[in-house]
Amino acid sequence: MHPENQNALALNINNLSVKYGDTPALSGITLKVNAGDYLGVIGPNGGGKSTLLKAIMGLVKTASGNIKVSGHTPGYLHKNIGYVPQTSDVDKSFPINVQEVVLTGMLVRGFPIFRKYSQKEKEAADNLLNEVGVYALKKRHIKELSGGEFQKILIARALAVNPGLLLLDEPTSSVDANSRDQIYNLLETLNARMTIILVTHDLLAISAHVGVLACLNRQLVYHGKAELNSEIVSNMYNCPVDLIAHGVPHRVLKEHVHD
Repeated sequence: MHPENQNALALNINNLSVKYGDTPALSGITLKVNAGDYLGVIGPNGGGKSTLLKAIMGLVKTASGNIKVSGHTPGYLHKNIGYVPQTSDVDKSFPINVQEVVLTGMLVRGFPIFRKYSQKEKEAADNLLNEVGVYALKKRHIKELSGGEFQKILIARALAVNPGLLLLDEPTSSVDANSRDQIYNLLETLNARMTIILVTHDLLAISAHVGVLACLNRQLVYHGKAELNSEIVSNMYNCPVDLIAHGVPHRVLKEHVHD
């Protein structure tokens, strides 16, 4: 966290509950994220992780509670929020090239997706593609991209709004090990200028990259240092869980001291 931002809140959630019909998706979530934090969110499938991101963007109706992003109530296309969805939510058959994907991140609500973009906007898109390392692909159709290349394009699109808060939903779920490392290195660089919330099943990310951890299973089970123990994980999954670390030193488990 940047020292000058220690008292600033990028995100303030109070008593948030969300329901899909009669089914609770989130219940009584209170979560504060400081400006400059790099927060990892983990939990079981169906635990509400993606719903939390959608609620932060104002895309789902809340049953109770309130959300403030940098002091403001978020809404559709909130200018301070960049969002990277799960790749399974994106139709790769859509007739659009890489540069056009990034340009859509600059759209104002109500404007057609294929409006004529200015030269300034095209240059800004090219700069973002260069920043994420895929400028050479800018005229390629998205269906021709690898999983890692496609994720970088989605990150570039999210950056098009120059966000203060970047939300990512499983950005490494469909990429190879090399692309995964590149994405995590990119996110660490981006964290120097924005707050990041990363939803992931990848415990390597939790142990080696994020600074703060939130464990979610419809309710907030844990929020604090990026360290796990058996009690936290058992509470998160509602059953006993054994944690085993193999070979590589990391912070997922606290250091074990033999008696």
